[in-house]
Amino acid sequence: MMRLQNLTMRNALIATHDALATGAAIFVSFYLRFEGNAFYDRVPLLLRMLPYFIVFSVVVCYAFKLTTTKWRFISLPDALNILKVATVLTLGLLVLDYVIVSPNTGTFFAGRITVVLYFFLQVFFLSALRFAYRYFRYTRVRLHAKSEDASATLMVGRAADAEILLRGIESGAVKRIWPVGLLSPSPADRGQTIRNIPVLGGIDDIEDVIGDFARRNKPIMRVVMTPSAFEPEAHPEAVLMRARRLGLIVSRLPSLESGETPRLTNVAVEDLLLRPSEKIDYGRLEALVKNKAVIVTGGGGSIGSEICDRVVTFGAARLLVIENSEPALYAVTETLAAHGGSAVIEGRIADIRDRERIQRLMIEFKPDIVFHAAALKHVPILERDWSEGVKTNIFGSVNVADGALAAGATAMVMISTDKAIEPVSMLGLTKRFAEMYCQALDHDLAAQHGGKPRMRLISVRFGNVLASNGSVVPKFKAQIEAGGPVTVTHPDMVRYFMTIREACDLVLTAATHALSPSPADVSVYVLNMGQPVKIVDLAERMIRLSGLQPGHDIDIVFSGVRPGERLNEILFAAEEPAVEIGVAGIMAAKPNEPPMAALRNWLAALDQAIARDDRTSIRAVLKDAVPEFGSPAPAEATAPGPALQS
Repeated sequence: MMRLQNLTMRNALIATHDALATGAAIFVSFYLRFEGNAFYDRVPLLLRMLPYFIVFSVVVCYAFKLTTTKWRFISLPDALNILKVATVLTLGLLVLDYVIVSPNTGTFFAGRITVVLYFFLQVFFLSALRFAYRYFRYTRVRLHAKSEDASATLMVGRAADAEILLRGIESGAVKRIWPVGLLSPSPADRGQTIRNIPVLGGIDDIEDVIGDFARRNKPIMRVVMTPSAFEPEAHPEAVLMRARRLGLIVSRLPSLESGETPRLTNVAVEDLLLRPSEKIDYGRLEALVKNKAVIVTGGGGSIGSEICDRVVTFGAARLLVIENSEPALYAVTETLAAHGGSAVIEGRIADIRDRERIQRLMIEFKPDIVFHAAALKHVPILERDWSEGVKTNIFGSVNVADGALAAGATAMVMISTDKAIEPVSMLGLTKRFAEMYCQALDHDLAAQHGGKPRMRLISVRFGNVLASNGSVVPKFKAQIEAGGPVTVTHPDMVRYFMTIREACDLVLTAATHALSPSPADVSVYVLNMGQPVKIVDLAERMIRLSGLQPGHDIDIVFSGVRPGERLNEILFAAEEPAVEIGVAGIMAAKPNEPPMAALRNWLAALDQAIARDDRTSIRAVLKDAVPEFGSPAPAEATAPGPALQS
């Protein structure tokens, strides 16, 4: 209530200012145009019509948003609005003079010269105080930015990106840095100034520029890299390595989504993969989950927690987080609660292997959508403990799918992996079996409902996500911090990588396609992960990100391909060709699932084999279900090449 009162008071003061500006513009224009008695003869009529004209001017100012614009951020669009207001009021004065006053008096009350004078005076009186206040705030913020422990900062990137950062500093959104110059990869920017900050040269001049400032006793303490500084031609790794060797703090300005406030973050390894993210239709994602009840299994993991964050961001009414790790469940629910929002968030400890508990939780919660992210995912561990992978990734997924169906959900989305395609590992094999169950159940439901709305079951495949739990990124970071060596399994090992945010947004996008009125006959979606990345290249980039030199400061050692690994992942199996669905960043695989009766027979056989802990029978059943399951090609199991050492 107090905030609303303050807002109303501020708008009233602005409206009063605009009314006074209009009155002053009219009086001054008449005074300048007419002399002596000619002016005083018009004053009585002027005073009679002025209140009505002022009320009209306030209405016009409100219509063009002048009374609701904060003066602190006055800019070119507001200047254009002032011109529009002045034009409308000038036309109003013309109508008043030529249509109302002149026919009744036989003479023009204002005349053309007075009307022209009024236009320019109206623009001046509406603009002067606004832009004076804007300049006052601008100079004050600049003064504070330079005096309050601000670090002398060198910006790297194109002028357009740098201008966003400079505006953030001037508005007070970015604090404690003061840019002294810009290094741009664009020759067109050289020799120019951007908001009084000079372009000092190209990116290759970084050491010379920093040395020049040091000799003048004005040392640069920080480097800020804008999005254009991470383009391949800008050589971001070289910039990072030089800046770190000079002892400078390196930050980045992320690409901004509409309406976001500029902010600085640390440079992360995903910035060095130089892969443009897919454009996401956020309105589509909001329409999927807004005011819906959502369940996320494995909600405490890297993917699960990000999906939780996204569904809350896009307006879910209720969220149930299912997680079997108490610390992970506590962490994700606390993080979600700190974000605010209107969603009712509940966390429950449960194991997806516990069929009765999962079904009971889902039936009680009555979800609209279930995102199934819970799984065992570490390849070498599952190669040792086959039965555990079967219990979680196969039977757990069956429990979640059946529970979602019993609870009346409209969709169940399973997070799968690119390792499920022609699998060579227990991770890929168990995920492929879970995919087949979801495909078969989706097919049976479609047949039962005859094309009418029914629950959809889909699987979404993608590769590694950067910085997720158990990925190579945190492992490499720890090894670099320990002084090395960094261990890579094979010099030719290649993987696909995505950021967690992009992967989760595309998972939600795939769900919107599956729930569209006329989706394609597909239930397995594959995310576009761009070009694969050699793991040894990733290791070298991370070493350079730390300001060190691969093979000189930190050694890279090749440890050999582990059980269940292959050198190259594939996106589609030979028997499931790709299908274009018309959604950026997503492909689909044509259905290729056995009938549900066969799947249930295999499940019964697996249950018996696990009860006996019969590894041979488990393998035989899974091989029968997924005939393409095999071992890595001989070339992939060869000994690794020599280590990269100093």
